[in-house]
Amino acid sequence: MRKRLLSIFNYVFFLGGGIFLVWWQLKSMTELEKKEFYAAFKHADYWVVIPIIIMSLLSHISRSMRWKLLMEPLGYKPSLKNVFSVTMVGYLANAAIPRLGEILKCTFLARYERLKVDKLVGTIIVERTFDFVCYLLFIALTVLIQIDVVGGYVKSKLESITSAPGFPLWGKLLIALGIVIILLMIVKWLFNRFPNNRVIFKINNFIKGIGEGFRSIRNLKHRKAFILHTIFIWSMYLLQIYLGFWAMDGTDHLGIKAAFSVLSLATLAMIATPGGIGSFPIFVGETLAIYGIISPVGTAFGWLMWGVATGIIIVAGLTALLLLPIINKHKNLHESSSIDT
Repeated sequence: MRKRLLSIFNYVFFLGGGIFLVWWQLKSMTELEKKEFYAAFKHADYWVVIPIIIMSLLSHISRSMRWKLLMEPLGYKPSLKNVFSVTMVGYLANAAIPRLGEILKCTFLARYERLKVDKLVGTIIVERTFDFVCYLLFIALTVLIQIDVVGGYVKSKLESITSAPGFPLWGKLLIALGIVIILLMIVKWLFNRFPNNRVIFKINNFIKGIGEGFRSIRNLKHRKAFILHTIFIWSMYLLQIYLGFWAMDGTDHLGIKAAFSVLSLATLAMIATPGGIGSFPIFVGETLAIYGIISPVGTAFGWLMWGVATGIIIVAGLTALLLLPIINKHKNLHESSSIDT
């Protein structure tokens, strides 16, 4: 009961934070910024949304096919239509309550394909662990391919710090380094001193899960296909952002490097609040500011991309929820006839 109340509190807190960010964004705009914000939507080329929707659906299909590959070592061979349908239902549930979708997709697939839920949950853990590492690699690649832009941004921030009164820069860096070292030492001591603590136990299991996840992927029969699906999924995510730039006059000159940066921060925004509500446009707007895009246009672009992605999840998720009993009707009839005989 206590755990459930804590989950409800966390959901309400973060959802409330997201709604507050929506209100704050609109409230903090000046009249001129509001005009530029609405003008960006008014003059947007919405035909660009069509290929974005197609690429988004293709990424979801590819993710479903990749999940099927993780089920093969278990001896499970569910139909793609069921795996894709429950994947979209999972996205729909996650947009409302984080992590609920992972439970629902396993439950639904187990029900319609007569599989074991606990084993399906194991495949989800492996998949999420692998995606987390891929995200870290994507961030590293984003920095490497545009070190000049990132370096210039960091340099400007450092110059603003050094221009402020107080300690010189080298002193501040030494203090920061000392704090990091002390924190690492404290963390190491805590892990050694309290290995059975619930939080430390979960962190250790998470770290072990990363290793186990990669070992299980290494032993897949179709390992190359798994890697290719992963590359395809991230490529579709990236191209959606890049193509989305073309929809607005203020962002149509941006290139693929800017798309890398936006995707890196946009992914983080989806974690910050349920479905990225409120946080997604802010993260995107702040990222585009590095490339000289004015705040109203950057925020408008963030809202456009968030709206398209959320709309796809709502429509496809609800459609899948309605179609699942229909496309599996023959299985239910077969089960009923078997019981009768």
